[in-house]
Amino acid sequence: MYKGFNLTDLKFNGSIEELIKKGSDVCSETSTSIRASLQSFLGADALDGSKLQEHWFPKIAADVFISHSHADQELAFALAGWLSETFQLKPFIDSAVWGYSDELLKAIDGEYCWDKIRQVYRYEDRNKSTSHVHMMLSTALGQMIDSTECLIFLNTPKSITTKGAMDKTHSPWLLAEIVMATTMRREIPRRFQKAAHLHEDFSAKGGMKKEASLKIEYKVDLSPFATITNNTLIQWKNKNGKGTQALDNLYQITEPQPNLPRPIHG
Repeated sequence: MYKGFNLTDLKFNGSIEELIKKGSDVCSETSTSIRASLQSFLGADALDGSKLQEHWFPKIAADVFISHSHADQELAFALAGWLSETFQLKPFIDSAVWGYSDELLKAIDGEYCWDKIRQVYRYEDRNKSTSHVHMMLSTALGQMIDSTECLIFLNTPKSITTKGAMDKTHSPWLLAEIVMATTMRREIPRRFQKAAHLHEDFSAKGGMKKEASLKIEYKVDLSPFATITNNTLIQWKNKNGKGTQALDNLYQITEPQPNLPRPIHG
């Protein structure tokens, strides 16, 4: 990963239904027949975790990782459709490509954790299966964030709540994605590597009661991400770049230092 962006104030003019459909189609076009062949993994005395992870969470070639709350799924698809249509960039949305990890977990639990006599799930086995599936998803997310060139975090009231001066989230997966993106190695795109005096500042400014509901808050640090708004997206679109040239334009807009070199293409 090269850059991370904290996108606020995202708006689209008019109906976004076409963008949502395009984004969903673009993100899922590389999906495999994951669910159809899942049964081939089940029934063995020991599941092959490595092969199961490769099957359910395959690595995909993409330019932009879109980090978002599942409650913002349609907004994320619309952004993905806009990135593809405007810049010919390949976006990545995990649930569109991989499906939800809960589907995999339910299949494993039904095969290995269900007590047919008592008609309940065995608690210890459920804990174990959840740990394994979440580990697979976390590992796959880290690999995808690492392999994409940039990450755009959809900062909405559904993903982030602000208390005082501190941003917080209730989602452990958003926390994981943000932490991975802010601590992960920064990889300079090859097209930049011939440019002299490359600017390399990556650090910053770049049995329960029925009525009970479990909520856990996590502090999140978005300061390493460059904040962009709807106006930034309009300015970016007006640059008329395509593919990686479009990403270069975004970097120039968000890092307006006069000494920042232009990448060498070709």
